[in-house]
Amino acid sequence: MKASPDPHYRHRFPAEIISRAVWLYHAFSLSFRDVELILAERGAIVSYETIRRWCLKFGQSFAQNLRHRRPRPGDKWHLDEVFIRINGELHYLWRAVDQDGVVLDILVQNRRDGKAAKRFFKRLLKGLRYEPRVIVTDKLKSYGVARRALLANVEHRQSRYLNNRAENSHLPTRRRERQMQRFKSPGQAQRFLSAHAFIHEHFHPRRHHMPAAQYRRTRSKAFKVWARETCGQNAP
Repeated sequence: MKASPDPHYRHRFPAEIISRAVWLYHAFSLSFRDVELILAERGAIVSYETIRRWCLKFGQSFAQNLRHRRPRPGDKWHLDEVFIRINGELHYLWRAVDQDGVVLDILVQNRRDGKAAKRFFKRLLKGLRYEPRVIVTDKLKSYGVARRALLANVEHRQSRYLNNRAENSHLPTRRRERQMQRFKSPGQAQRFLSAHAFIHEHFHPRRHHMPAAQYRRTRSKAFKVWARETCGQNAP
């Protein structure tokens, strides 16, 4: 079988530096200029525009690699949508997480009606290829429309007090939105958030749910997986 082409081919910098730049940008609330400064301190002289291009080119693929390697998420889905302003226009960020807070998928849309909810449900089911046991949402009626059309046999719980899991998952997005001085277009928001959600989550497990020793093991494993998926290293 023919090997897949190396995505780092004809890049002046090695894969390790590209991986470090993408990791810094998505794992922490840093700007491209901040990442440029950190890399310069380590002797890697690269412009912030190059770092921006690296994040655009490699961020999505790195995030998909991490997503495919993780265990199957839970069967209880929490869904929520929050508004984001893009060029002065109101849009909605739809997000789904499981009972452990693991991000299932996100989608930026300009509506939150039944059609938009169906589109989000179809994206979830296509990416995960299994149906949940329970879905938990707020009282937005669009969820009921989509559930009846696509998940008729799934239990649906609606309450503003049961969905804190999904609402809390929006906090990293809000921090980055402020730091980036809002998103420039729906496409840019979708590309960035699709990568950021999975990379940020990979390095930020639910620490308060595990003892220190377990957290260190989880963190060490996260670094090994990242190195293997982004640098081609055969980490154990």
